[in-house]
Amino acid sequence: MATPPKPAGARVVVEAGNFQQLLDALAARGYLLVGPSLKDGQLIYGEITSVADLPQGWTDEQEAGAFRLKARGDQAFFGYGVGQQSWKQFLFPPRQLLWQAHRQGAGFKVVPPAAADPKFAFVGVHACDLQALAVQDRVFLKGGYVDPSYQRRRANALVIAVNCTQACGTGFCASLSTGPKATSGFDLALTEILEDARHYFVVEVGTPLGAQILAEIPQRPAGAREIEAATLLVEKAALNQGRVLDPEGLKDLLYRNYEHPRWEQVAARCLTCGNCTLVCPTCFCHTLEDATDLTGAEAERRRRWDSCFTVDFSYLHGGSVRTSGASRYRQWLTHKLATWQDQFGCLGCVGCGRCLTWCPVAIDLTEEVRAIRETETSPKEKPHGNP
Repeated sequence: MATPPKPAGARVVVEAGNFQQLLDALAARGYLLVGPSLKDGQLIYGEITSVADLPQGWTDEQEAGAFRLKARGDQAFFGYGVGQQSWKQFLFPPRQLLWQAHRQGAGFKVVPPAAADPKFAFVGVHACDLQALAVQDRVFLKGGYVDPSYQRRRANALVIAVNCTQACGTGFCASLSTGPKATSGFDLALTEILEDARHYFVVEVGTPLGAQILAEIPQRPAGAREIEAATLLVEKAALNQGRVLDPEGLKDLLYRNYEHPRWEQVAARCLTCGNCTLVCPTCFCHTLEDATDLTGAEAERRRRWDSCFTVDFSYLHGGSVRTSGASRYRQWLTHKLATWQDQFGCLGCVGCGRCLTWCPVAIDLTEEVRAIRETETSPKEKPHGNP
């Protein structure tokens, strides 16, 4: 028998043995379940149908320029940090058909793609990635121009968050207040607890829809000891993070140091490969590609991800604006941490650490910012430049 829905903020306990029923309840409502799984030795996000698809018993070790999976020694469903993929791939696809045009007499008829947008249920979204979704909402939904494809996909998406109970090797979300605990933007939020012979989740209700779904599976109110256990695990994860990005005065710091010699120093290592932008959960740079058939009767426009690290990305009539690696790295970091604030009223970084992990030469943006900050001794001695 289903229990009455709980109000937002309520916490209940769901035993791990009943987690499949949660997935079944989502599927019964027509959701396409997307969650973490292992494939070819990688931790990826993709379609799942059962708890057997989850990376049970596996965790990750991450450092700048390094990622590996290893066995945990238990059967935790969500005992890992973040992989190279992010959830933006489902709302803002890497390659997407925008429209097609068919010749009709002397003109063309433009038609949108015929495929319907999926109704996603995201299972296992970390707090940093929740914040990344909120940042992308600002980019695609909150400005003067709304992206209709993103809008449709986002409106139908249900989010089940997972609070981090272990520190990510390269993450620094605690210093940006973007994790490790999910505070908003979720329908349900899970804290996974394994103690003695017990394996259970403390589940927090975020929305009425989440409460309705939760009411369809076995559960009971969380006790004070269980809530405390969940709280302590998340607090420990925050304390164990080894990196910090101080957001205080960050925008002005980078604007003041537009001509800082550190840009050339980091460029000597940077391969301008674009890995950091491709794994980033908030980067939205893209390009448009138009094509016609040989007869001129059919045409189409597609959108695909691009990167500000490519020379062609800054191409204007006559050539590229940013030809050097230093200028492209500066563009990326300054946009992410400074001009993004002017555009969207927030940072473009959520502290997930992916750009550190997947950089082939282990460039650490927290170290780059720290190095620039430490060179400032007094306002009169700070390097200046025109941002």
